[in-house]
This record gives sequence, structure tokens and C-alpha cells, in this order.
Amino acid sequence: MPQSALIYSFYGDDFTGSTDVLENVAGAGLRSVLFLGEPSAEHLQRFSDCQVIGIAGDSRSRTPAWMDENLPRIFALLRSFDAPVTHYKVCSTFDSAPSRGSIGRAMEIGLSVFAPEFVPIVVGAPHLRRYVVFGNLFAAAGENIYRIDRHPTMSCHPVTPMHEADLRRHLALQTAMPIGLIDLQTLQAGESEGVLAGQLAEGRKAILFDGIDRRMLNEIGRVLSLGARRKHLFAVGSSGLTQALISQWQADGLIPDSAPSVRPSAADSLLVVSGSCSPVTAGQIRWAAAHGFENIVLDPQHLIHAADAAMEQYSGAAIAMLRKSGKVVLYSALGPLAAETPSFGDALGRKVGGLLRNVILRSGVRRVLLAGGDTSSHAVAQLGLHALTWAGNLQPGAPLCRGHSDDAALDGLELVLKGGQIGSEDFFERVLLGAG
Repeated sequence: MPQSALIYSFYGDDFTGSTDVLENVAGAGLRSVLFLGEPSAEHLQRFSDCQVIGIAGDSRSRTPAWMDENLPRIFALLRSFDAPVTHYKVCSTFDSAPSRGSIGRAMEIGLSVFAPEFVPIVVGAPHLRRYVVFGNLFAAAGENIYRIDRHPTMSCHPVTPMHEADLRRHLALQTAMPIGLIDLQTLQAGESEGVLAGQLAEGRKAILFDGIDRRMLNEIGRVLSLGARRKHLFAVGSSGLTQALISQWQADGLIPDSAPSVRPSAADSLLVVSGSCSPVTAGQIRWAAAHGFENIVLDPQHLIHAADAAMEQYSGAAIAMLRKSGKVVLYSALGPLAAETPSFGDALGRKVGGLLRNVILRSGVRRVLLAGGDTSSHAVAQLGLHALTWAGNLQPGAPLCRGHSDDAALDGLELVLKGGQIGSEDFFERVLLGAG
């Protein structure tokens, strides 16, 4: 494929975060594709005119040993695309741990494969109400903003709880790489380049950037774009990094200042599948139940240990309810789990994916919403899709996507992949109606 057209490539550590980036770049008018795994030469050729290529992954739920085995190969593939910037996309809540979803280990592998001047870390995403102030991460929950180690959901995440708000201290448990900071005072004063040069001279291998507003992201985009002109840039961050780069590409005239908005049409029916333990998603499920959605509770143990019987039971119920009302929610949790509740991880995600595929093929439903980052990553991998493209905006962080498959029965399927913290209370209804 022609490499010169590419200006940006990325790997998402879960599928919902990957579609968040797809939303930003495609919504800015960039021809973009998100592959659901390492693409074949044939699939790359089908999207040879793209300016942005992403690969959706599931490293957020994987061990460092898995990363050591798989990320060097994936990063080498991304490096071969020869885009000026490659982004390791992580969630803007930065939830990770030394033994699971280690961002520090991914940074070390990226440093080895790409040999960049340094690794920028850009986590603040004001459009998602996530902010970094003097190296400390804050995130919204409802109407309030919490330091991440006091956040009602992320501080007690069942797999990767956030117990430290200072992201340098958090990363110090995952990597010995020395990490610097470009703080908000430096960004606001326009002194980033000089401070950055000084920190690199001191041996900092990675640099965390504060981020609280659009003006600050614009300054980050300017500094990083200058660096990308000198040497290939490997960066870690949320979609705040994507927005920072887009602002500079617009300033440089590489892309238009604005792109036409795309309003999705309404769907005849909607199937929602949730593995999220977030109170936000729980509120959405309750709202949906009070407004005409049929709800089916999934028992993870039944789904995993009595697979055939459970598959038929849940599939049959979902299909019947879709025919009745056209609005169905399947969910395995309603808010945070009790401390003693076992975590089924990717095993549950795979079973949910098989169930989802079964219902899609038997019911003919063409619009699907998956809630929960880890669930979405493992479930979508079972659908037989090889790529997603952007089909329109709904709410920030959860666009409508179009699936591409070699199977005609699945090609063109519309999906929304929603992180647990994303979306308004009536989000499910809005997805059905195509209304943001």
C-alpha cells in the first residue's frame, strides 16, 4: 500500500478506546480504518488510500509476558507503515497494573522497536472530562470531578484499581524508565521546548504532559509535531493526544479546519450487550428498562460452564424479545461487583462474543452496542469482522462504526463500542435513534 499517504498509525489497548481514536480522526476528515487485529496484505490493500491506520487490541487485559510475546511483532508492523507518528492508545483513566495491562512495559517495548527520541505521555482528554494537573490525573463521575485514586469506579476497578493519582509514581511500579513532566505552567508560558530539551538532557526517556483544556492540547500538538519532523514519534496516551495532533495538522494545513458532520440514521432494532461494572452503565441499563427495552441478565458461570445450554437459552430469549420490541439489553453486571465475586475476564468476553454472533446471524439485527472495554475487546474478536470504519458521531468516545467482513451476513454491521464511563443516561435510546 502507498505509505506516503499515512500521517498517523495507532494501536489501541482495548477496542472501545480504539474506536474513540477512530471517531476523532475520521470526524476531522481523515480517511481512516481500524483493523480488528493484525491486517493481511489483502485487507491493507482494500484501504490503501487511508491517511490513518489503527489496530484494535486487548493488551489492557494482558500480562507483561503476553506483551513481550506479541507487542514487538505488532509494533514492527506499525513501524513498517512509516507514518510520522505511532500512538499506543490507552484509556484516559490510565487504569493499569504491573501484572495486567502494564503501560510501562508497553512503553519499554515501544522504545526498543521505534527507538524514538523520547516517549511522550499525553493522558488529559478535556472532551471526556479527564484532566492531568502537575502530573496527577482527575476524572469525572456524574457531575463531579475526582482525583483518580478517589474516583468511585476507577479506585476500585475489579482488575486494575487506581490507587495512585500521580501518574509518574503509578508508572514507577511498571517500569524503571525515568519519566519527566511538562506541567501546566510550562505549557501556558509556551516554554515547553526548552524545558523538554533540559529533561531529555538529564536522561528522561519518557515525558508526561499536563492537560486541562484545548489551548494546552494545542501547545502539546505543536511541540510533538516539531519532534515528529526530526524523528519518528512513538507516543502513549488517550484520545487527548489525538486531538492535540489534529489541532496542529489543521494549523499546518494538512487537513481542513472542519469537516462535515455525519448524522446517523435511526435503526429498526438495537441489541445491547454489557459486561461493564460501571455505575454509569448501570444507570443506562436501568433507564433503558424503564423506557421499553427488554432486559436479560446473563449469569457468567452459566454462560461459561454450561456453554451450549446457556447459548441456546440466552439466544432464544434475545431473538424473541427483538422480534417483540426491537430493543434488548443483555448484561452480566449492574454496577460494581462485590469484593468476593470472581472475575471471569476474557473467558466471559469470548462467550459473550459467541452469543452475540449467534443472535446477529439468527435475528438479522444490524445495529449493536457493546458496553465495557474488556468485554468489547474479547467479544468483537468473535464476530468475524476484520475492520471498522466511522459511520457517524453519537456522543464523545462512542461513535457509530461500520463493520467490514468477508462474510456477507456480517459485512456492514453497525456497532457502537462504549467504555463503562461513557454516555448519557439515555444513551442506548440515542444509539437506536442515531441521535447524539
